[in-house]
This record gives sequence, C-alpha cells and structure tokens, in this order.
Amino acid sequence: MIKARVTVTLKNGVLDPQGKAIEGALGALGFDGVGHVRQGKVFDIELDGADRAKAESELKAMCDKLLANTVIENYTVSIT
Repeated sequence: MIKARVTVTLKNGVLDPQGKAIEGALGALGFDGVGHVRQGKVFDIELDGADRAKAESELKAMCDKLLANTVIENYTVSIT
C-alpha cells in the first residue's frame, strides 16, 4: 500500500478571492498581521501496490486529468 498526499494551489498571479475573504475574516477575528492568504486543496490517496515510480506516474496523471486545473493551478505529489 502506498500513501500519497497531493497538494493543489493556485498559480502565482491568479486571483484568489477565497484566500482574500479568509484574510479579511482572520483580521476581523482579531488576528493581526495576517497577510496574503492563498487557499488550496489537499488530497490524501492510498494506492495498492509497492511500486513507487508507477504510483508517482499514476498520481501525476490523476492530477493532470482531474484533481488540478493545470491552466491555473500547480500541484505537488508527496509519497510517504
């Protein structure tokens, strides 16, 4: 069994209205000094098998086809 974490974030330069709303809400809740909040998505995935190279290849294909919009998002794959 291979466990992986895929983290998807917006590319630099892409507007992040949700991150901006979170930034404002944190300030309103009294958390001073918070700036430039960017939000993203995290996927924890378990794959059958033990071939790490195959798993990494499959995970990248999953990101390219479904998990990330590669026009506006970056992703990282971490296998544990």
